[in-house]
Amino acid sequence: MISDLGPYAAFIVTSYLLVTVVVLMLIGWITVDYRRQQRHLRELEAGGVVRRSARSTTDMR
Repeated sequence: MISDLGPYAAFIVTSYLLVTVVVLMLIGWITVDYRRQQRHLRELEAGGVVRRSARSTTDMR
């Protein structure tokens, strides 16, 4: 199968592997950052900070 790719088989396979590694790293980074942001929001809300979307229109006056 790899021999079907011709003389550039090593380059093609290496490229696909590197792209796969980079995409997996990005997914991991996004997951970790999402959890960190959620934790930070919970800490802010526990400290009394309220999101604007959680306030009613009467609270904004």
